[in-house]
Amino acid sequence: MTTRLSARAAIASVADPGSFAELAAPERESRPDGPLGWDGYDDSRARAAARTGERESVVTGTARVGGRETALISFEFGFLGGSLGERTGDRLEAAYAHARAHRLPLLSLIATGGSRMQEGMPALTQLQRVARQSALTRAAGLPQIAVLRDPTTGGGWATLGAGADIVLALPGAQVGFAGSRVRPADADPAAYTAEGQYAAGHVDAVVPAGDLARTVGDWLRLLGSPHAGPADAPAALADVPPPATGWEAVRQARHPERPRALAYLDAYFDLRLPLSGDRAGGTDPGMLCGFGLRAGRAVAYAAQCGTATRPAGYRTAARVIRLADRLGVPVLTLIDTPGAANDAAAEHAGAGAAIADTFAALASATVPVTTLLIGEGGSGGALALAAPGNTWVTPDSYFSVIAPELAAAILKRPADQAAATADQLRLRPQDLVDLGVARGIVPAKPPTP
Repeated sequence: MTTRLSARAAIASVADPGSFAELAAPERESRPDGPLGWDGYDDSRARAAARTGERESVVTGTARVGGRETALISFEFGFLGGSLGERTGDRLEAAYAHARAHRLPLLSLIATGGSRMQEGMPALTQLQRVARQSALTRAAGLPQIAVLRDPTTGGGWATLGAGADIVLALPGAQVGFAGSRVRPADADPAAYTAEGQYAAGHVDAVVPAGDLARTVGDWLRLLGSPHAGPADAPAALADVPPPATGWEAVRQARHPERPRALAYLDAYFDLRLPLSGDRAGGTDPGMLCGFGLRAGRAVAYAAQCGTATRPAGYRTAARVIRLADRLGVPVLTLIDTPGAANDAAAEHAGAGAAIADTFAALASATVPVTTLLIGEGGSGGALALAAPGNTWVTPDSYFSVIAPELAAAILKRPADQAAATADQLRLRPQDLVDLGVARGIVPAKPPTP
């Protein structure tokens, strides 16, 4: 299987030919049979070394990946199951430190069964060392990309894997905190796969082995591109005049053939890579998030797709906004929702907390955020993605404190009064500009010659 490559073969599968340079291993003087005096441990290490040609379960170094200099960590599963011991921790710590010292992104190619039993608790505490190094690298504003090979379990998944900014996985890889020999006997095996973790919002993309080098290279290219200054607002994709009435604005925004988020993103970006999932067990197909290149500049995006946004969608948007803020990348948000999902499942999933967290992520962002309202702007569920002072609108959009039908119902008006209520709400694009809610109405994109 391609997911069971050796550590060096995994490096070769993504690195530019001949570019890998191994870091010197900071080998400590070890005690016979490790800290526990585990009978036969030294012999096991010797057999693993003879079988793999490695002295430890990780290989570290630097290489060009897609032309970008990158710090690399690659696990050798053939060496005691890619397990983490004290010497492994030494190598990992040195790799993180090298990445920070040379301002390099960090790419981890993971294949591990967890912490090394033969070293007991000293092995387990290496996870604290890794977590510390990851936190320092995060604070330094350097991106961390993880590729989950087969298997990625235990502490390796819970630190280098799940703790990375961008998590990619190879198809069919076993991924989970619990390894195959320790999980419940009746557990659904699909939950412990790359595909299962992707569906649950813990993996950003499952990438075929043949596409891995290109995908990682694209991520490094994107995150290494210039990103100073705010994103420009996209042009409107529908060449229509501003609506004459509030109800006309509502009807235009709800028209089934109106351009949606996907069309706007495709027209705006030259290269776009998605991020998926809220890292809390959920995904929302109605919220598209990721990073893209616009005229050679990196821009992060969070875009609603016209559906009621679910808690997982808000949490994913907040995750991307915070990641962009830490990496210094400007943000573009596209608003298009009748409102936040308000069914019982959404309430159980923490709709209020998720919306509040999105408001907080935008409010605390130090990078510029640009917002374009491209369709419906339904109450606080839409406002959570709006940049204060830098929100623009298309001519086929509306923004309202509440949908006019619901406003009429609350005011105990007949249903046929919804249109008149829409006028009173002053929700048209030009009204939003007059009220100071929006900076302006974006013009339509010129036709392609």
